[in-house]
Amino acid sequence: MESILPEITGKAFAAPPPTVVPAQGEQRYRVGVILGCVQRLFFSEVNEATVRVLTAIGCEVVIPSEQGCCSALPQHQGQTNQAQALARQMIDSFADTNVDAIIINAAGCGHTLKEYDHILQDDPDYRDRAKAFVAKVKDVQEFLAAIEFTAPLHPLQEEPLTIVYQDACHLLHGQKISLQPRQLLRKIPGVTLKEPIDAALCCGSAGVYNLLQPDVAEELGRQKIDNLLATGATLIASSNPGCSLQIQKHLREQTKPCRFSIQCDCWIIRFATSNCR
Repeated sequence: MESILPEITGKAFAAPPPTVVPAQGEQRYRVGVILGCVQRLFFSEVNEATVRVLTAIGCEVVIPSEQGCCSALPQHQGQTNQAQALARQMIDSFADTNVDAIIINAAGCGHTLKEYDHILQDDPDYRDRAKAFVAKVKDVQEFLAAIEFTAPLHPLQEEPLTIVYQDACHLLHGQKISLQPRQLLRKIPGVTLKEPIDAALCCGSAGVYNLLQPDVAEELGRQKIDNLLATGATLIASSNPGCSLQIQKHLREQTKPCRFSIQCDCWIIRFATSNCR
């Protein structure tokens, strides 16, 4: 467990973002953003970048302060009552916000958010509200690929950049989202996208699997890293914080220096340099 944890700075515990962030220029959409739990603490800069990208393309962003946890981890553990309570809280937090879409940038969260109609199917008070909520939930990559991207695009660095995209299981298998991240990455000027072998192979994170089944998760993690690095890419892009933590852990165990991304949601990329041992 300790080997997976990243460094956490005081920034992770800073004041929450504004409840409403205005669009830049003409407003085209009004969208809600879910911050997540792991994402908010370990990758807060990805949430910040998500909001910047959305406002740049004309979205007014609503971030309900009472949104809480999406219920993914309790749902994975079979803790049904807690999962249902958290789902109700999330639905309530977006009531009367009048948003066109509810955006999530963590694949594991998104998979569970899109199952609220199943989680609350036996709740007469929330059954219909859950269906209406699910109809608005969009992974950030799913949303960006479906609309006209009006913001100007610039290279991420002066030199050409080679990226390999890592499919998160909850995005690929759970939400059937695979083409959109690749389409968006290819639009970035100066980017060449590589494909790993066995792209659909799990990285070993799988919610809490790397904590409950560490031996098998280690084997999967090592195989995933070998496949990603074999592409020769200088940056790995991932769409889920759990995958990012698992990949980061195994990159640190490499015997040669490597450059990699801690987290990426297509247009939302942060670079990090690791002197891997």
